[in-house]
Amino acid sequence: MEDPRDKEPAVSDPPQMSEVSTILGVFMEPGAVFEDLRRKPRFIIGAIIIALLMTAYGFGVYYKVGESAVRQMVITELEKNPQVASLPADQKSGMVDMQMTIQNVIRYLIPIFVFISFLIGGLFYFLGAKAFGGTGGFMQNMSVWIYSSIPPTVVAMIANFIVLAFKSSDEIDLVASQRGVIHANPSILVDGKAQPVLATILGTFDLFYIWGWILAAIGLRVTNRLSSGSAWAVVIIFGLIGTLMRVMGSFFSGNPT
Repeated sequence: MEDPRDKEPAVSDPPQMSEVSTILGVFMEPGAVFEDLRRKPRFIIGAIIIALLMTAYGFGVYYKVGESAVRQMVITELEKNPQVASLPADQKSGMVDMQMTIQNVIRYLIPIFVFISFLIGGLFYFLGAKAFGGTGGFMQNMSVWIYSSIPPTVVAMIANFIVLAFKSSDEIDLVASQRGVIHANPSILVDGKAQPVLATILGTFDLFYIWGWILAAIGLRVTNRLSSGSAWAVVIIFGLIGTLMRVMGSFFSGNPT
């Protein structure tokens, strides 16, 4: 006899939760939220919340430390390259000005980058779930990506804003602050500048990351009708790929990522 739970809901089925209830519910009842997202995937408000928080943080760090500190960071990073360090002063100044312009433009483009990351993440979850026999569509999986990111992002950003408000600008490491000024992981135990690769690996074991992974595993299991093992396999594979990319970035840049 067919289990009615295995029957996919019609695309036109209305959601049982409002947008606000969905946002609040993912903190307390993620299983119920993802069941509702399986019924009717949606993510616009959640995506906007994350994009606004990330953009606000980018501008917040910039205005906290000031343009002169950002320029000094650019100079320091450029001079790590021996070829740049040996250039005449006027050429180095031109490169610094160009990097400053790029940095200014990027801050305004943060929402676009965030939405692109949602599309890529949703596609990865969709393909990963399908590989394990998942039944969810692309929209359901992108909803999982976004809604599993909301609780850790909101809490982490609130903590970051509080630290930015009270911490002296002289104490803020601009390079490290790209990952946030709050680091809830073992990377705080090592010198990131001296051991960037190790700091990056340790940074993977972040409480906010782990929280997001747990929610993602719940979401993938519910929306795709996967076993817990298969859902966790998708999450772990993505985590390993992300860690590998960050390690490569830290190796070539000399900074933890």
